Amino acid sequence: MFKKILIANRGEIACRVIKTARRMGIATVAVYSDADARAPFVKMADEAVHIGPSPASESYLIADKIIAACKQTGADAVHPGYGFLSERTSFAEALAAEGIAFVGPPVNAIAAMGDKIESKKLALKAGVNVVPGFVGEIDDTEHAVRISAEIGYPVMMKASAGGGGKGMRLAYDEKDVREGFEATKREGLNSFGDDRVFIEKFILNPRHIEIQILGDKHGNVLYLNERECSIQRRHQKVVEEAPSPFVTPKMRKAMGEQCVALSKAVGYYSAGTVELIVSGADPTGESFYFLEMNTRLQVEHPVTEAITGVDLVEQMIHVAAGEKLSMTQADIKIDGWAIENRVYAEDPYRGFLPSIGRLSRYRPPVEGWTDDGAENGRRGVDGVRVDDGVYEGGEVSMFYDPMIAKLITWGKTRDEAADKQIAALDMFEIDGLRHNIDFVSAIMQHPRFRSGELTTGFIAEEYPDGFHGAAASKDLIAKIAAIAGFVATARADRARRIDGQLAEPLDPPGSWRITIDQQAHDVELSEDGLTVDGELIELAMEYALGDKMVVAEVGNETLGVRIENTRKGFRMTTRGAIHQVGVLPANIAHLSEHMIEKIPPDLSRFLICPMPGLLVSLNVAEGEEVVEGQALAVIEAMKMENILRAEKSGKVAKINAKAGDSLAVDAVILELE
Repeated sequence: MFKKILIANRGEIACRVIKTARRMGIATVAVYSDADARAPFVKMADEAVHIGPSPASESYLIADKIIAACKQTGADAVHPGYGFLSERTSFAEALAAEGIAFVGPPVNAIAAMGDKIESKKLALKAGVNVVPGFVGEIDDTEHAVRISAEIGYPVMMKASAGGGGKGMRLAYDEKDVREGFEATKREGLNSFGDDRVFIEKFILNPRHIEIQILGDKHGNVLYLNERECSIQRRHQKVVEEAPSPFVTPKMRKAMGEQCVALSKAVGYYSAGTVELIVSGADPTGESFYFLEMNTRLQVEHPVTEAITGVDLVEQMIHVAAGEKLSMTQADIKIDGWAIENRVYAEDPYRGFLPSIGRLSRYRPPVEGWTDDGAENGRRGVDGVRVDDGVYEGGEVSMFYDPMIAKLITWGKTRDEAADKQIAALDMFEIDGLRHNIDFVSAIMQHPRFRSGELTTGFIAEEYPDGFHGAAASKDLIAKIAAIAGFVATARADRARRIDGQLAEPLDPPGSWRITIDQQAHDVELSEDGLTVDGELIELAMEYALGDKMVVAEVGNETLGVRIENTRKGFRMTTRGAIHQVGVLPANIAHLSEHMIEKIPPDLSRFLICPMPGLLVSLNVAEGEEVVEGQALAVIEAMKMENILRAEKSGKVAKINAKAGDSLAVDAVILELE
């Protein structure tokens, strides 16, 4: 067995690998860039080596620096995590040349399956169903337009070396191809160093199912059931679960055996994932097609660990050391249900724009997962597991992926796992930047998600006009009003006691007019209890003045509520929505009708940078006429390109930036007359 493993990665996956290695008695080495000097994974490792500036292209993607760190520390193996160098054949070859073990698959398998174009050729040769498309290199945009027309719209453009949702564009017509082909090439080049693109048919009503593979160097290959990863945004996974609510035992066996056969055909060992696209329009569930094979650990691997009890990182290490798998296919079971939500630094209320900044407050619902080897160690505390690599006071920078944490829940049933997600998401405390917690909570509550009727178009179909918060029932609104009344009374009582130090204490108001989302409610606290609109509410609170998080037992429900002061009352966030709460003593509430409403200014004639980023291109000049919806500029942030469009028609009066500029949030790029 290895004595020391270097983790050639960062963030939560570096923390994850370190924890398992520590339990196995293996020393660890972290490598870090300038941006990660104070990151948790650096402190967790037994040793740490600085490898360069913040951009990944100058640090984590430089194989020579990783190998030098191995020599410096005496590491005899490298775990690559995912992304970065995890699927680079040149990196695995360089390690082998230095006598350093690679905790991953053989070089030939990475080469064969890591390239989407070549892997499709191999799959076709092996008799595996593949999605109809053009398997070959595409010369330019005109060539892409001709190919797309021949395949038939809609089509998907993908970077050959892509992954993680990057370097992908869906095109419904020729305009989309012309607008997106070059962007797809650029994202592939910037993220993976390869600008080749392929095009394939987009399957209607598609579900994204993937099979977890695990093999050893002795020819044994197993499948560890499936994961459903259909809920995606911009082709990047948001929610993953295991097993899939769509897959039947017969389908699971057929998929698994086909994926095992494909893996054996390329001599695969270690952990890997075969991704499949399944037609949800096929009632038999038998129309599944090979998409690609990821020759590495997946971000969503914890849900597989939760239902099988198998530590995939541990197995990867044993396999890399030449050991046989200690289990057979018959040993792989499905115990319960697991769901993973990715908590991202992005603002769903503003079109999911990236949010960069310092985590002035970071309190997850439970402490970061600790692998103690216990029977339920893969499932976390009471079925709640948090995999993270951030800390309070740390920064989410523009240089890396926007993930803050992964929240994994396990339950005996799918509904139980989803309910645990909702409760745990309510208990997250994140300040300093925007995040998608409300959005994923809304998904967990959505009737369509609960029914299991999922496709990769779920988000676009269910939130066509953007996200504005989860719907709230009358019962939930009444509970929020009760909590608001309690907090308002506690604060008024404190003010009364402070005032009483100087003079006679003021009588605290006993009743309130609480306005939630423009609907008024009468809340009254007395010795008899608390009522909302005359109805008695049972309320028990954990609350200290100044806290931003309150935990309330309201009736038979526990609510975690994030609360902020506003000019008119509170901003209260719970169950996937922000509620603007107005608070007035009942005896003066009638005066509110005389208040003047402040109307925000119209900024539609300005093209404003929505996040810190690089201005990749500017598509118009001063004096040019533009129409509403026209693409005006492209901003790159967190390795993704974002197209900025005109909010109204008009003539460009002034341009304030040029391609290549690094822009701050709210910078004015151009102005219309």
